Amino acid sequence: MSHRVWTVLCAGLAVSTATASSQAAEMTYPNKPIRFIVPFPPGGSADPLARAFGTWLSEKWGVPVVSDNRPGAGTAIAHTLAAKAAPDGYTLLLGASSGMTTNPAFGAKLDYDSVKDFAHVGLAAYVPQLLVTHAAVPAKTLTELIALAKAQPGKLTCASPGVGSVGHLSCELLSAMSGAKFVHVPYKGAGPAMTDLLGHRIQSFIGSVTGTYPQVSAGKLTAIATGHPKRLSNIPEVPTMAETLPGFTNDGWYGIVAPAGTPAAIVDKINQEMRRALANAEFIKHIERIGMVPAGGTPQELREWVRSEVARWTKVVRDAGIGMGGK
Repeated sequence: MSHRVWTVLCAGLAVSTATASSQAAEMTYPNKPIRFIVPFPPGGSADPLARAFGTWLSEKWGVPVVSDNRPGAGTAIAHTLAAKAAPDGYTLLLGASSGMTTNPAFGAKLDYDSVKDFAHVGLAAYVPQLLVTHAAVPAKTLTELIALAKAQPGKLTCASPGVGSVGHLSCELLSAMSGAKFVHVPYKGAGPAMTDLLGHRIQSFIGSVTGTYPQVSAGKLTAIATGHPKRLSNIPEVPTMAETLPGFTNDGWYGIVAPAGTPAAIVDKINQEMRRALANAEFIKHIERIGMVPAGGTPQELREWVRSEVARWTKVVRDAGIGMGGK
């Protein structure tokens, strides 16, 4: 047998062995603990969402699913860590809209590509945003608020939890779609922004429903509109932004992703279990209790969602002439 033929046979055998080994791993998946990276510290909304999915997977598969909280750098630390992990299905990430779409849209220097460097598993939940104003602001509807901003160009403020946040982009989108000029005021977190709003040092704020609506219930703030495509079941009296500005949406969201190269069979197995969870009545109630709207869908749908959201928010950033440096 010639040396060349022998080399080809050996190479073919190596490929066959590797393929068989990979298929065996997929068939026995999972057979050891799964690491679930969370891009925020314990507490808040991301942590209980990740733990809910982790508990579901652990109970169904009989292996531990361990939360690994890795906050920092606007969620970039966690996303980078996950993108560079071994693509074997034993590292998952609760991908956040900030890390997957808004950071790329703002032109942040990232060590990962939110489309190319991940195997997208499925969209987990939406985080609805709510536009609120101080109770003393005379405008009580979005139409009235836009009219007020147009009557006082450059004076009505729209605050957010920070530069590069969903709230920031939402303020810019509101200005662009309404034709009114709202002045964006960034804060270092939702807490300081709410303090100034309650003190009437700013007029309006866009933040999560969970963080804003309690002050509406207390009569201190006015709920103007949510950015979710449909009215929310827990506050059906609050209209959507789209009812006044067709096409306006600004949800934050979470999705489960794995490192690129994770076998499709493993991705599909995780996705199928996700979808079972999101069809379970008790699981749905749990997600709604922490202020989110259950999502779902296929890996392909999440990939296209990420791609389209990056493109949409990149246009908002470009049209507004803003970037990571501010405004």
